[in-house]
Amino acid sequence: MTEAMIINLGRDAITTVILVAGPVLGLGMLVGLLVSVFQATTQIQEQTLTFVPKIVAVLLSIIFFGPWMLRLLMDFGGRLLGNLHSFIM
Repeated sequence: MTEAMIINLGRDAITTVILVAGPVLGLGMLVGLLVSVFQATTQIQEQTLTFVPKIVAVLLSIIFFGPWMLRLLMDFGGRLLGNLHSFIM
């Protein structure tokens, strides 16, 4: 296993993690920002108002992006297992 192979494997792993987690985290942050703006304009400082919309947005994004995220993870796992013989030697 060469250094280039290790670097490529690490880069692919980080890219896969960013692509899989990106949509869920992005929507959670966007909903959190919208709720914060709503709270600031209406001066409602209820703590549960911040969590419930974020949880719903994350759940809906996992349902919507789930098949795509699973396909990305399966492709990465397939590439990793397919190149396993070259990693061992």
